[in-house]
Amino acid sequence: MHYLARGEATGGLFGLYRWEFSEAVSGPGPHFHRTIAESFYVLDGEVRIHSGAGWVTARPGDFLHVPPGGIHGFRNESGAPASMLLHFAPGAPREPYFEGLDRLARGEEWTPEEYDAFMAEHDNVWVEE
Repeated sequence: MHYLARGEATGGLFGLYRWEFSEAVSGPGPHFHRTIAESFYVLDGEVRIHSGAGWVTARPGDFLHVPPGGIHGFRNESGAPASMLLHFAPGAPREPYFEGLDRLARGEEWTPEEYDAFMAEHDNVWVEE
């Protein structure tokens, strides 16, 4: 994750990040945010994006906007690297969320209660597929 424009730098209007996938299958399943709109713009490779109606394959130049409450998800299933821009509005402080995900990926262990509290704190609500 590369922080391009933190919410604090934009007066809280938006946050802009570049997400770089390795060739490993990764990315979050369907979820929504109660208070945050999120947009995706694919830069390189193929990214599967859940549009609320199902999974679609997005390629360089493809864009998807999700309003607050809109179900979405994204993942790399291609077996090759990929990258995209993530835009959040308003510019909620997403950095602590991404840093927590990184700690989990590096093997930090949380109880189910800690995980649920973390997701609630960062306005992530998971949806069953």
